[in-house]
Amino acid sequence: MELVRALAARIGVKLVPVEYPRPGAVIDGLRSNAWDVSVLLIDPVRAEQVDFSNPHLQSDLTYLVGAGSTLQSVADADQPAVRIAVARGDTSDLVLTRALKRAELVRLDSIAAAVELLRTGGAHAVALNRPSLIAESAKLPGSRVLSDGFGEIYSAVAVPKGQAGRLAYINEFIEDAKASGLVNRIIETLAMQGVRVAPPGSLSKANP
Repeated sequence: MELVRALAARIGVKLVPVEYPRPGAVIDGLRSNAWDVSVLLIDPVRAEQVDFSNPHLQSDLTYLVGAGSTLQSVADADQPAVRIAVARGDTSDLVLTRALKRAELVRLDSIAAAVELLRTGGAHAVALNRPSLIAESAKLPGSRVLSDGFGEIYSAVAVPKGQAGRLAYINEFIEDAKASGLVNRIIETLAMQGVRVAPPGSLSKANP
């Protein structure tokens, strides 16, 4: 949000936030032209519906497990009878749909519902990005975030398809924000754990 706020200030327009219960629902907002720009995790499925700017944040996807869980690694989770909760349409959902071989994926309507299913014993783990899971773990006594991950992820600004001029302007802004230290200051100000500034340039350059 702070990065988009800075973008609005640079353009000289008022920021009007449009909130959604889960990242996947943001894509649904395209149908009603509910937003002009959004910040999302880059995924090839979403890239079929939106265009992504150069990334500004880098992190990973992993699992939150409850007190007493025997799961110690990502590999431990992909086993028969293991139930993994995700917010429907979240990047974790998209990645695990492609990757899981044995575990059961349980899709819910919000991140809060996924965490609640873990709390009540209906799931063995919650899959999400590491920064969000660190925050959720602080509210769930005895829980812990696994040390390894199942996917490197990048956050970027998304725009509706067919907005080449808008995307070029945003890419210039993103690169300036990374080079000037703005993105790093946002990370420090918000005390964002488990994230770092993405490398300069496009995702293809970030992943040579």
